[in-house]
Amino acid sequence: MSPYPVSEEKNDALMRRMAELGLLESDIEETFIRGSGSGGQKVNKTSSCVQLRHKPSGIEVKCQRERSQAMNRFFARRELCDRLEERIRGARAARQQEQEKIRRQKRRRSRRQKARMLDEKRKHGEKKAARRTIGD
Repeated sequence: MSPYPVSEEKNDALMRRMAELGLLESDIEETFIRGSGSGGQKVNKTSSCVQLRHKPSGIEVKCQRERSQAMNRFFARRELCDRLEERIRGARAARQQEQEKIRRQKRRRSRRQKARMLDEKRKHGEKKAARRTIGD
């Protein structure tokens, strides 16, 4: 039986994703907050907004997408997985981008590329020389 009002497939997919990321239920601190914003009296009276805090990473997620607390619990966990995955991949991506930048800086230009660059510089210099006042 699924703890969230979603299909078994979606619930299983979430549980698998949490396991892959090493996200344990015991590491998640869950609090329920009274909703706010549009939606009328029902939203403002019930504690349907879900706030999750992942203790090891310090990531906090608030979800008030639906009126149902159970659905918001599901969506908040999905959002927490997204943010955790982004942080893990983000560190790798930043390191990879830095390596690529250094590689591009060190790479030698081809003859054609160098000739094109020098030609552009020459044209730019001529353009600036044409703008000079006659007294210079």
